[in-house]
Amino acid sequence: QVHLVESGGGLVQPGGSLRLSCETSGTIFERNDMSWHRQAPGKERELVAGIPADGGAHYADSVKGRFTISRDNAKDTVYLQMNDLKPEDTAVYYCKAEEPQGRFGVLDYWGQGTQVTVSS
Repeated sequence: QVHLVESGGGLVQPGGSLRLSCETSGTIFERNDMSWHRQAPGKERELVAGIPADGGAHYADSVKGRFTISRDNAKDTVYLQMNDLKPEDTAVYYCKAEEPQGRFGVLDYWGQGTQVTVSS
């Protein structure tokens, strides 16, 4: 069974920082494309940042220059460092793993989400 467990969310003031973690198990982590998504109330879930198994990181325009995605294959964990947080960053943040299945394609797995609230 594949499990993704997120942590690190919380309440922070504008301009502050948080680091989210996503610990995975039950999968060969180093083969997976990993990404972070977020969903604010009443809005569609959107891609925030991605870091493929064998490729460069990419970011949504709204977070570029402020957020950094990274992965530690030895710990089966992906991180999202969030700096200079803004109220519009408030959302539930989800971790996603895309697990290759050979000729059968790719399976997607999601974490439970962690709340990030940016407010004075």
